[in-house]
Amino acid sequence: MDLGLKGKRAIVTGGSRGIGRRIVDLLVAEGCAVGFCARNKDEVDDAVSVLSKGIVTVIGGVVDVTDDAACRTWVSDTATALGGLDILIPNASALVGGVDEEAWRKGLEVDVLGTVRAVEAAMPFLEDSDDASIVAISSTAAVNTSGGVRAYSGVKAALISYMSGLSTACGSKGIRANTVSPGAIYFEGGVWDVRKRNDPKAYDAAVARNPMKRLGTPEEVANGAVFLASPAASFISGTNLIVDGAATTRVQF
Repeated sequence: MDLGLKGKRAIVTGGSRGIGRRIVDLLVAEGCAVGFCARNKDEVDDAVSVLSKGIVTVIGGVVDVTDDAACRTWVSDTATALGGLDILIPNASALVGGVDEEAWRKGLEVDVLGTVRAVEAAMPFLEDSDDASIVAISSTAAVNTSGGVRAYSGVKAALISYMSGLSTACGSKGIRANTVSPGAIYFEGGVWDVRKRNDPKAYDAAVARNPMKRLGTPEEVANGAVFLASPAASFISGTNLIVDGAATTRVQF
């Protein structure tokens, strides 16, 4: 299937590793000009070095999405440098554990307000696009409680609600808004890699609970996110795509 992404312009936050990096990789492979940011300069520089060997424009930025002015300025400046913007994928996450006030504040600042800042800065550019799309990265933790109260679950649920609201508010402007919710995803250096090394019983239990008897990959999440962002999904808006190998124990309507 031709996703219709060649020549499109995209911005991804949290794009230097894991799911975000695979999203950037796939967008570039599909012919998109891409701007991405992360906090770690070495990781950003490494990604730009690898991805800039092709023919499309790749712009990397060192940005903390909790810095309101820096985040908004970077999104605006990057969209301008790309010559406009068709796709925004807010992926940056604090991956907070716990439920204390500090966890809530950190999750809200990074996951929720980091997304809001990026969306608001990108909106004037998206309004000028013929194929505008926003895809936020949430989590199955938002829709399937399996361990008590967690700040992470709450902030990821807020993203789904936010995207749903944007889908109806911006539909008349030709801007689609969707969410992708990954389940347990394994990659080197990621949360489940750390758990595999530090708590192998918990890791093995997660694998055993999944009907597919494995964890997912960043590539599998990226495939869903990039499809939803593309013109091939032109009449899909307001949805939350679960990518978890059927691990969530609920009926999805």
